[in-house]
Amino acid sequence: MNIQEAKEQIKNAMTAYFTKDEFGRYAVRPEKQRPVFLMGPPGIGKTAVMEQIAQELDVALVSYSMTHHTRQSALGLPFIEKKVFDGKEYQVSEYTMSEIIAAIYETMEESGKREGILFLDEINCVSETLAPSMLQFLQYKIFGRHRVPDGWIVVTAGNPPEYNKSVREFDIVTWDRLKRIDVEPDFDAWKSFALKKGVHPAVLTYLEIRKGDFYKVESTVSGKQFVTARGWDDLSQMLHLYEKNGLPVDEKLVGQYLQNPRIAKEFAIYYDLFNKYRSDYQVDKILAGKAPAAVKKRAKAAKFDERLSLLGLLLDAAVRPLRAVAETEDALRLLLEALRAVKAGMASPDADIQALLDAQLSAQQSLLDSARRAGSLSQEQERARERTMAALRRHKQLAAKAPDDPFAAVKADFDGAVADMKRRAEAAGAQLTHLFGFCEEVFGDGQEMLILVTELTMDPSAARFISRYGCEAYFAHNKELLFYERQREILSQLDQLELP
Repeated sequence: MNIQEAKEQIKNAMTAYFTKDEFGRYAVRPEKQRPVFLMGPPGIGKTAVMEQIAQELDVALVSYSMTHHTRQSALGLPFIEKKVFDGKEYQVSEYTMSEIIAAIYETMEESGKREGILFLDEINCVSETLAPSMLQFLQYKIFGRHRVPDGWIVVTAGNPPEYNKSVREFDIVTWDRLKRIDVEPDFDAWKSFALKKGVHPAVLTYLEIRKGDFYKVESTVSGKQFVTARGWDDLSQMLHLYEKNGLPVDEKLVGQYLQNPRIAKEFAIYYDLFNKYRSDYQVDKILAGKAPAAVKKRAKAAKFDERLSLLGLLLDAAVRPLRAVAETEDALRLLLEALRAVKAGMASPDADIQALLDAQLSAQQSLLDSARRAGSLSQEQERARERTMAALRRHKQLAAKAPDDPFAAVKADFDGAVADMKRRAEAAGAQLTHLFGFCEEVFGDGQEMLILVTELTMDPSAARFISRYGCEAYFAHNKELLFYERQREILSQLDQLELP
């Protein structure tokens, strides 16, 4: 199965394991909860999937790679304890708490979350001295003399032996205690993750054209040559940063992430061509509804590969403001909750707005810190909390400058932020309409329009924006392309934000 299907399988298993009966006990006893074993090639996104599941289930996550663990670090160190049996004193071997089990308790204390996922990667590469103890752990969730706390589910992962010389083959007794899930690379499944993360459009359009280059491992006379999903993701991040800082991107940089000389060279050439299209097609003018006639003529005459690259450029430029609006909405929603609490506190005769704002700042910081420690915080959620805290600090300064009616000054600032967000949403919506207008004039109802509607449907930020603010051209073409009924079901589930 692909990584998206594996994620759903794991998430469903976690939901079942977290289910409790009427007495508050887990329906499946911890010792009967089979650990999941995620088997797949390196760099396919196994760790990223576990982070997403922890965020979506709102539980803590503790991750460990087992390759560096010795028997002592995993099981604990031995020490001598004196005990009395039948009136006679004996010296008995005991063990300190395992580093892994201790990390779970530390996470519980720091985050306040009592349920979580213990993710052990490379579990089939454990040292020879530790291997005999793994069977006991997989069956009873015990390292040494200490058990994984109730409410913590074990998920493991590993690579097939052809990718890792350190792999130890499990016997049937071990496999019989695991829920095994085999994962294969799949670009279409990875793409949904890439769209949400904002992977560079040059990467996405290149892989749309050459899907065979998404994941490749080859043995050559020069050694292993490979390209993985992790490599594309990391390269994308570096492309964004190089562009932001005006640094040149060349084949030498690309080859540091795509360790296959042919693919690295071809992508470097494509990236240069992609940037040429960015300049030639004047994307800003197209989204402003002012595309020159020469640009339209060239787009009509372009081959499909060039049209696909152009669509990637246009979608990237159009979706970025949609994503910014969504992130602003998230921050304003958190801020609205905080300001409602401040307003309620102002009802007291001796209320101090500075103290009330400080209390909200502390609460936001505490929530941010605990979520970080739990490992269950997405980048979007972290940015929303940070923006909320920045706004609360600004409100403290505004309140200090308006002693007669400090809350009115705070409310005015909030209302201004909401109005600004609505203006930006209107401008982003206009760009989206101009994008459809350009594609209708240049491409008609061809395959390019299908790609445009599909990409907007798949992108979470675009789908959320359209569900809230609408886009007549999108819905018109969505109906024509027989997506409408399915899309209504998707959009009905999207989060709605109501701001006064």
